[in-house]
Amino acid sequence: MSDPTLQVLDGTQLTGLDLSLGDGSFTGAQIIDIAHSRASSSLFRLSLPDSLKASALTRLRTPDADADAFRSAVYASDKASDVLRDYITAVADELKENPLVVSILDGSTLRLLLKDEDDFAMLAESLFTELDDEDEGKISKSEIRNALVQMGAEMGVPPFSEFPKLNDLLRKHGADGEEKLGQAQFAQLLQSVMQDLEEELSKENVVVIRNIQVVNGSKLRKLLANEQELNTVVEKVFRERVDGRDGLRSTEIIRSYLEKNAKELGLPLVQAEVAAVLLYDAVFDDIVTKEKDGTELDKEELGKLVKDILQKFAEQLEANPVQQDLSYIEEE
Repeated sequence: MSDPTLQVLDGTQLTGLDLSLGDGSFTGAQIIDIAHSRASSSLFRLSLPDSLKASALTRLRTPDADADAFRSAVYASDKASDVLRDYITAVADELKENPLVVSILDGSTLRLLLKDEDDFAMLAESLFTELDDEDEGKISKSEIRNALVQMGAEMGVPPFSEFPKLNDLLRKHGADGEEKLGQAQFAQLLQSVMQDLEEELSKENVVVIRNIQVVNGSKLRKLLANEQELNTVVEKVFRERVDGRDGLRSTEIIRSYLEKNAKELGLPLVQAEVAAVLLYDAVFDDIVTKEKDGTELDKEELGKLVKDILQKFAEQLEANPVQQDLSYIEEE
């Protein structure tokens, strides 16, 4: 099922953010708290992850030697405004390089599921079968909790940790007991819980960070700008050709190397998404080389070809970023 609730937070949402501060002095800690509050207001009220905060603070250049000194330092109003602007810029830059993918859970996905009787029946049957470990044809009422966990944000259900009201809904419907339910009863109970959850989410949206990575070419562009690292890549590709890849053209050797080292290079993994395979095909189909049948490129020509290919990947990814489900990759 596609997920229409997905949003990519890439730093552009922070453009035009209010960076004004009142008169008086501010500690570094106060400035950071203000920055987090204002950034959150432009990011669907998302609480910034600790890793993002730490990375942004590292990017922030202050006259203080360390983070603790910065937090305790006192800044006059003008200087405090500069620090606030620099920190928000650091957050935006971090999001540009490492975008966050979130789901805005507002009940719309649940409404779609409940509206289509066939879709809901298939969902309920699938969940019941999976939860019926003993193949008894009956499961406990309390398994509704596990059903909601399995549905997850992709189907519009927030984690219990992010939306404690889910516990109240289960108690309301007596879904915390051990009474046994058949498939039809399970489906009826699940439907009732989902209807109430849809109503609650329509009144109070929940923002959930998804385990999805956006590959947008930013890491690849850094590689292309670093001549030493780029030459190292060329040397490794050349070594692969020397080490017994007879019969393969240079483009085939390059593609094999890029696919094997995609994560380190900032390229999408071909085993993760169909879009990644299509991207590789498009880039390599578009490459015109000096290779002729039976003629190998020399090292200098090979290096130029590698750089041209990486540049094409960077251009394509900037125009059309690829999203990768990290949970899928971790299972591989």
